[in-house]
Amino acid sequence: MRLLLNLIWLVLCGLWMAIGYALAALVCFVLIVTIPFGFASLRIANYALWPFGRTVVDDPSAGAPSLIGNVLWLVLAGWWLAIGHLVTGVALCLTIIGIPLGLANFKLIPVSLLPLGKKIVETA
Repeated sequence: MRLLLNLIWLVLCGLWMAIGYALAALVCFVLIVTIPFGFASLRIANYALWPFGRTVVDDPSAGAPSLIGNVLWLVLAGWWLAIGHLVTGVALCLTIIGIPLGLANFKLIPVSLLPLGKKIVETA
């Protein structure tokens, strides 16, 4: 079931959201100071391509720098990506087959807003 949902996700919205994260990463890599944000964006892009069967958990080793970084990320790129997930999630929830995909989009909003200090792990 996860494979089927991931394939449908990839076609309907995963590829486009991953491209959005990749563009954010590219901008972060160009602005040399924000390179850690670029790596976080690429990590989330990978998650946005194939979200079913994986989840986001807090990293216990993250400290104050991740909090400061999350505030900067929120201002620079996070809210744009969250709006993308919100619009795509609402559009997908308009159809019956798209409801699980829309809910997965809503699940990605918190990590798109505050990506530092999070880990993406496989579910059991």
